[in-house]
Amino acid sequence: MQRDVMEYDVLIVGAGPAGLCAAIRLKQLAAAANHALSVCVLEKGAQVGAHILSGAVIDPIALNELIPDWRERGAPLNTPVTEDRFFLLSETGSTNIPTALLPPLMRNHGNYIASLGNVCHWLGEQAEALGVEIYPGFAAAEVLYHDDGSVKGVATGDMGINKEGAHKSSYTPGMELHAKYTLIAEGVRGSLAKQIEARYALREACDVPKYGLGFKELWRVDAARHQPGLVLHTLGWPLDSHTGGGGFLYHLDKYTVAVGYVVHLDYANPYLSPFDEFQRFKTHPAIRGTFAGAERLSYGARAISEGGLQSLPRLTFPGGALIGCSAGLVNVPRIKGSHNAMKSGMLAAQAAFQAICIDGREGHDELTAYPQSFFASWIQQDLDTVRNVKPALSRWGLWRGMAYAGVDLWLHHFGMRLPWTLRHSGADHASLCRPRMDKCRERRMRWSGRPAAACTPIVYPKADGVLTFDRLSSIYLANLSHEEDQPTHLQLAQPPLAIEHNLKIYDAPEQRYCPAGVYEIVRVPEQPPRLQINAANCVHCKACDIKDPLQNINWVTPEGGSGPNYVDM
Repeated sequence: MQRDVMEYDVLIVGAGPAGLCAAIRLKQLAAAANHALSVCVLEKGAQVGAHILSGAVIDPIALNELIPDWRERGAPLNTPVTEDRFFLLSETGSTNIPTALLPPLMRNHGNYIASLGNVCHWLGEQAEALGVEIYPGFAAAEVLYHDDGSVKGVATGDMGINKEGAHKSSYTPGMELHAKYTLIAEGVRGSLAKQIEARYALREACDVPKYGLGFKELWRVDAARHQPGLVLHTLGWPLDSHTGGGGFLYHLDKYTVAVGYVVHLDYANPYLSPFDEFQRFKTHPAIRGTFAGAERLSYGARAISEGGLQSLPRLTFPGGALIGCSAGLVNVPRIKGSHNAMKSGMLAAQAAFQAICIDGREGHDELTAYPQSFFASWIQQDLDTVRNVKPALSRWGLWRGMAYAGVDLWLHHFGMRLPWTLRHSGADHASLCRPRMDKCRERRMRWSGRPAAACTPIVYPKADGVLTFDRLSSIYLANLSHEEDQPTHLQLAQPPLAIEHNLKIYDAPEQRYCPAGVYEIVRVPEQPPRLQINAANCVHCKACDIKDPLQNINWVTPEGGSGPNYVDM
């Protein structure tokens, strides 16, 4: 079967906040100029918003620019922030840092607690009302190129292929979508973005990307324990002072509370389980009371881009651009990225509109106006202000890193920008059991080729099924859907390395960093151990693609419509 071909002026891969805002801005500009402009958005989730996972406290700065009357149009931002709290946790106690001591950018006055998935669903409705074509359930699986090497568009994945690669009776070939310009808005660690970055050397002049792994549960709580508009952030326990991360509680409307935890993926101990750290966090005396008599509604996990300005790749390539978290625009100390993602989509849209409708260009070239406007916008200022925070925490740990970050951010507030930029020390996958200097005991820890043997295993409490849970009961609440008889989307470049390297040296850390129980070491008497990949459990978080020690795991898109279907997340 031959692929069908569809032609557009602009193709957008991903119906997240960046992609949808780009589509809306394109149509707004075209309508204002009385130009016809065809815009298509591909979304691998079963519906718009299905794969969107974020805290989320949303800064409406970009939305105010894009749709000034969003309140009148019914945007689902119904819970303005009414109170900020920031706790430092020890194992049994907590210290509340007064809001007045926090750098002003850490405060959330004027922001809204919301489901980013619901916001994206609403943005999709606004885009379709303007004439944007949105196709959920179609995964962009392949980048297409012109003879001159520029991006021509993408092809969606074939449907109806079994595990052995043979065509089933339901086989349908993918479609080719061609465009003058293709905007990549896949989110963190997108499979197409990785290919494009490598082909055009987009990361040649920047630091390595850095990531965190974020968890979130949505609970319905007792009315007496509900405080709509309360935002609570924490640092400290259950992580040690050398491992980055922190927790949050966001009180939404309708007696719901979002609880979450982020673990920075440059952690060193291969025995650490980010999922179990999240479960432990909920048991802290300052946290657990919120959930007395409560009901857990949803669960999800997702990687977060944390590299900031230092890790920003070149934003354009011949025939297109990276926008949103495909570029990596999260402000780490604010734990916010949707405002920057939206703005980046709007700026890329303006560049594409100028190229097509004003300059009459036919693609193949680079949208150079996009990075020019990007670095002249408030995104640049937002990321520059916090550029040293993540490197400081990674270098010096919680206490010294936090002290440095506080001074740096306050100086910025008073208009005094420090003249240096700290660099990221290395890729997250290379961090397992790296040597650390313990100045208290004046000795250097050395590993002799067996990092796991040199580390102390972490014994996590057994889940109680009331406040804490195991992985399998959690992914049930992610509403997963994967066709069992399809090729695995978790590919091993060299399968033997899973045992010969990961198990032997690191005790198979993929068993622990995966938040969904995808990777399992199977041991049968009188047989060698083997790695079993339970691909149907995957929540598309991308942690394995990021943290595997030898970068042996490659995450590619499964059939369109597969994966989680997050509700109100």
